[in-house]
Amino acid sequence: MPQRVFLTGASGFVGSAILEELARAGLAVNALVNQKNPPAVSGDIKIVRADLFNPAALDDAMAGCDTAIHLIGIIKEKPSTGITFQRMHVEATRCVVDAAKRAGVKRFIHMSALGVGPGAVSDYGKTKWLAEDIVRGGQMDWTIFRPSMIHGPTGEFMRMEADWARKKSPPFLFMPYFGAGILGLGGAGRLQPVYVGDVARAFVESIGNPKSIGKTYGIGGADQLTWPQMHKLAARAIIGKNRLTLAIPAWHAKMIAAIVPGSLLPFNRDQVIMSQEDNICDTTDFERDFGWKPVGFEEALNRYAKLL
Repeated sequence: MPQRVFLTGASGFVGSAILEELARAGLAVNALVNQKNPPAVSGDIKIVRADLFNPAALDDAMAGCDTAIHLIGIIKEKPSTGITFQRMHVEATRCVVDAAKRAGVKRFIHMSALGVGPGAVSDYGKTKWLAEDIVRGGQMDWTIFRPSMIHGPTGEFMRMEADWARKKSPPFLFMPYFGAGILGLGGAGRLQPVYVGDVARAFVESIGNPKSIGKTYGIGGADQLTWPQMHKLAARAIIGKNRLTLAIPAWHAKMIAAIVPGSLLPFNRDQVIMSQEDNICDTTDFERDFGWKPVGFEEALNRYAKLL
């Protein structure tokens, strides 16, 4: 097992869960955070604030670590502040990989996403693929995880689901999704929501699992769902009854995203595009190498619905 783990994105939704799992495993951590602090956990946890794009600062932050877990990614760009897919996925990953090599890190575990590849239709997917390439070329013992939609009680998506279920967020009268076709009735991609606790467990267990070295795993929950099915399960768990679900035509949503400033919308073009693709995976390799299967959406949601 490692002497000390360097963790990026430690104050984020997934990063906080992984930090807690690392602490439960008794591992020492250098936790890189942004403006906010991660949850307080017991153990040898060093909170670090450093500029990802400052090599000297990153070297100091990674000193003494022999394993790195890199989570940082974005779903929405803010070009005016320098937050772009190219910078936060590709350039940031290159900075962390280079610093890890300088620090003598041997083990590198990377967060990617389902649907990435050189032919991805979204800029998100293309830049995530380029980041994977950097990791694979880093000459370390790497593992890459590609999760489906990650859910949990503190995640932004499930808070949005709860607001829709309780009619506290527009469009108020129904729970929306983006559908294909002129009227949006052509359906959308399927999802395989994966519980954040299972993602955290997978990352931490991979550190000492030699079977996972040099492998890329899709990771999703036990259920493959349509968007309406997921909305209905969420509504029943959160408010005890079904809610109406309706599609917004994907072409219309993309047109709005092209006209309206991103700061005024809860979605962007890439999110609309990705919603039309299946976000599912075969978890056979993961289950064989790790010896367990992630739980289904409804089972996990019923554990934490009262917290939403």
